Amino acid sequence: MRKIYKIIALVVVVLFTISMLSGCGANSGGSGKSGESQEVKKDDYPNKPITVIVSFAAGGGTDVGARVLLPYVEKELGVPLNVVNKPGGGGWVGWTELVNANPDGYTIGYINTPNLMTGYLDPQYNRKENLESFALIANHVLDYGAICINPKETRFKDAKELFEYAKEHEVTCSTTGVNSDDHIAIMKFNKYFGTKFVPVHTTGAAEGKASVMGGHIDLYFANVGEVTVPHKNGELKAVAIMAPERSKFLPDVPTCEELGYKVYSWSARGIAAPKGIEQAKLDKLVAAFEKAINNPEHIKKMNDMGLDVKFLKGDDYMKLLKDDEKGVLEVSDLLGWKK
Repeated sequence: MRKIYKIIALVVVVLFTISMLSGCGANSGGSGKSGESQEVKKDDYPNKPITVIVSFAAGGGTDVGARVLLPYVEKELGVPLNVVNKPGGGGWVGWTELVNANPDGYTIGYINTPNLMTGYLDPQYNRKENLESFALIANHVLDYGAICINPKETRFKDAKELFEYAKEHEVTCSTTGVNSDDHIAIMKFNKYFGTKFVPVHTTGAAEGKASVMGGHIDLYFANVGEVTVPHKNGELKAVAIMAPERSKFLPDVPTCEELGYKVYSWSARGIAAPKGIEQAKLDKLVAAFEKAINNPEHIKKMNDMGLDVKFLKGDDYMKLLKDDEKGVLEVSDLLGWKK
């Protein structure tokens, strides 16, 4: 009988010991595994495709530049980056969606100057958004303005004849939207030099190009990156560049300043995320875009299309945007804004 009791007692002790060891193992080992799993999950960003909002139509300079760059970013991040075009409102259809997106790092987008600034500075829109509504990632392109005509045009064959003609006759001009860089440039010519340029607002550069090629609009006001290829192909004829000096992409095309019309116009195109994104995720995006933008192969492809790469991040990028903001305020009278 005593032997049975001893066996039972021994079994109880063994079971209790096993139970205690299992409990300790579950707490220590389980906690370690759980902590490790949580840490992996936390540091796993990104682990699914990222949406990239382009606030202009497909085929324009922003869209084309994005599609050249993003495959290099994909290599850095290891996930697909899918372009979604959201044209309209001078860019603000897409930017409104961007600022209201979940700041989880899976929705980012291109921001363009000066359209971005005119959209929130214009008092008629009463927008609350501003530069602080975005978490800046990097600037990608700095693209100066250009003026093109249809090669079949007979009223004027170059910029000198164009400007003289436009002082006496109305000339229709494409823009990428109200208060866009193209629109502002048109108003500068009219105010300071007495031209009669008439803006025709489109959803993007591709529509403007097609309208001029089809003879529906007289002039294609766009950016160097959007006119270089059609100029070289003979689809359009670039007659002037709105830059301080001649473009390396169109060296045969004079600047407006050379012709006595000191008008500058440009668009800076960069990438941003919604405000509120975790700093660790933002840092990963900045690092990936920096490597991709500075990739020599990417730069060559961009240059071949007339797109001038200008990488900036952090304070340098914010300074560029602040300078553009200041520039918009300086021409607020041209835009008809009431102070």
